[in-house]
Amino acid sequence: MEDDQGRRGSKVNKSESSRVNKPLTGIAFKVVSVAVFVAMSSLIKAAGPLPSGQIVFFRSFFAIPLILVFLGVNKELFTAFHTARPLNHILRGTVGVTAMWLGFFALTRLPLPEAITLNYAQPLLVVVFSSIFLGESIRVYRWSAVVVGLVGVCIISWPKLTLFGGEAGIGNNEMLGVVAALVGAAVSAIAMIVVRSLVHTERTSTIVLWFSLTATLLSLITYPFGWASLTTTQAALLILAGCCGGLGQILMTEAYRYAEASTVAPFEYTSMILGIGVGYFAFGDVPTIHMLVGGIIVVGAGIFIIWREQRLGLERRAARKAAPSQV
Repeated sequence: MEDDQGRRGSKVNKSESSRVNKPLTGIAFKVVSVAVFVAMSSLIKAAGPLPSGQIVFFRSFFAIPLILVFLGVNKELFTAFHTARPLNHILRGTVGVTAMWLGFFALTRLPLPEAITLNYAQPLLVVVFSSIFLGESIRVYRWSAVVVGLVGVCIISWPKLTLFGGEAGIGNNEMLGVVAALVGAAVSAIAMIVVRSLVHTERTSTIVLWFSLTATLLSLITYPFGWASLTTTQAALLILAGCCGGLGQILMTEAYRYAEASTVAPFEYTSMILGIGVGYFAFGDVPTIHMLVGGIIVVGAGIFIIWREQRLGLERRAARKAAPSQV
């Protein structure tokens, strides 16, 4: 069994090492994937307040055909189903669906820019959970960035948290949306921790396909609790959102095929600019000063963490190369 996992792991590593070094191409794929995911969020918001489980189903089910076509073109269709860790994939799917459910709940109750920006708490929380659950050594620089980033999250959230402020002018729906967005970011961070474990032995195609299938099946469990009757327009919007979700995953996968994660990851934050633009022109959402100031702080903290992760990665690789010569 250990030999089989070793061979599987070596195949995954060999696949990762075959990445083409074209950073501009990788960045282009990343920016387009971000735009597609913003389009997905916009379509979901345009469909109106709907049960989150129903939205998760459309998002997951209608992403599968595009993912299958992509895997077929890359001759990974049949190998993508094979895994030695099905329970880990089910765990990842369960946690991921919970995060998606909370995120969609927040999206239907908050202005688009704020719903997108609050999700930036996720990479900050990944650092925290990596220390708690994986025992990773987190130095003072990254802890400082996490604290600063969470201050930014508080600045964005505070006007909506009427539970503390007691302002009657802001609806409870927005307060619930903020809470759902923050809890969703935390659950999503836990999902990323599970993915970190999976990538050591599983192909990216396997992780993506298993997640989409698991999310589809789990979302159906919510059907007895009441799904809304959709109009033709709502159904079309949700189907398009699902297709955008699948296309976004494919484009994001291609981005990491052409460039290092540390190169393309900062461009995730272009979604803030796109979210502000789409929110204003499509939904009349005017960004508040709290959202802008807090958003800039969170983005700055996130980029610093990405830069710090890159520096630590370079140090670790240098140490591994130097180790044999010291024996």
